[in-house]
Amino acid sequence: MLTARNLSKLYRLYDRPVDRLRESLPFGGRRHQEFWALRNVDLEIADGETFGIVGPNGGGKSTLLQILAGILEPTTGRVVAKGRVAALLELGAGFNPEFSGRENVYINGEILGLPRDEIDQKMESIERFAGIGQFIERPVKTYSSGMYVRLAFSTAIHVDPEILIVDEALAVGDAVFANRCVAKFEELKSSGVTIVFVSHDMGLVKQICDRAIFLEGGVVQAAGEPKDVINQYVGKVLAPETETPESEPSPELEAADLDPTHRHGDGQSQITALELLGADGEPTRTLDSGERATIRIRVAFEEEQPSPMIGVLLRTRNGLEVFGTNTSIEQADLPAVQPGDELEVEFEIACPLTPQEYTLTVATQHPSGHSQDWLDDAISFQVLAERRRAGVADLPVEVRVRSAERMDG
Repeated sequence: MLTARNLSKLYRLYDRPVDRLRESLPFGGRRHQEFWALRNVDLEIADGETFGIVGPNGGGKSTLLQILAGILEPTTGRVVAKGRVAALLELGAGFNPEFSGRENVYINGEILGLPRDEIDQKMESIERFAGIGQFIERPVKTYSSGMYVRLAFSTAIHVDPEILIVDEALAVGDAVFANRCVAKFEELKSSGVTIVFVSHDMGLVKQICDRAIFLEGGVVQAAGEPKDVINQYVGKVLAPETETPESEPSPELEAADLDPTHRHGDGQSQITALELLGADGEPTRTLDSGERATIRIRVAFEEEQPSPMIGVLLRTRNGLEVFGTNTSIEQADLPAVQPGDELEVEFEIACPLTPQEYTLTVATQHPSGHSQDWLDDAISFQVLAERRRAGVADLPVEVRVRSAERMDG
């Protein structure tokens, strides 16, 4: 278990180095500015839980991880970690650049309390997972960033941690290694390892996390189910720079029994009706795999809009984004509108999806991408099929079988 109570971290910022000295003198006065990287963060992460942290750059994510890993001391609060903690934080931390990769593996393992003979037993597996070949014998200073992360991650997961803390270091790896790491996360999770990690990959957070928090300005802005937390984070990112109140659901939407998990926007337009229609043109909440469906959206405009834009997004039940588009991408330019105008737009799409539950998110936006009215997961629907295939796409398949010529020795 990993518990944090009332964590805050204060940094004193000085315009010039000499100001620090002057402030220490009698009657020197205050010459610093206070910057709170974290404020009153409380966490309780259970054994075997995978916990994600999302937020903008400078929001306090890395500071929080460094405190959880025991690298930084908090200004206030405390952390209780039960079990061996392995951390993969910012690139360059933890390895001596003058030593070889192999020597650094031994040093890191011994720091974490592993005896040398146990590291000997794990070395072959560490080398195989890292996949850097003969570079294991070369100084780390000769490594590329990707090679460094491969070895650092491989070392961290092979020291049998009970708590694994990972920063956005995996972003520099290639796709093959990233997929290998995701598979390893799943393996560690199933074996009861507690994982805490920061990522800008929202799909990955939704895929493997049990819970998540949205951290901004050093303060927890949202906590809970990953898809709900990410919806609020994305809403904040896509909102205009000037703060505007969230749009209130309209009576039409309430009457249509829509229940978005999160709604945001500047209110310059409002989605007043939304329907999912089957191939027969009737409203539905179930579709057959491959059936053509229509998404009908009605929008009322509160402000003049020279280039209005309307979009749709399909997600799986756990928040994985499956498909998204908008009128601009489809080159279906909408006419300029005046206050009081209304438009109805239909997206007709095929539905080659595997049988499971999906959600429909709809939005009106400025050409810049900032939201006017964004409704996350406004409708949920089921896709049905006689055959159950893996994944989300039910692609057409042809199977050909032929006798292979026998090859002699």
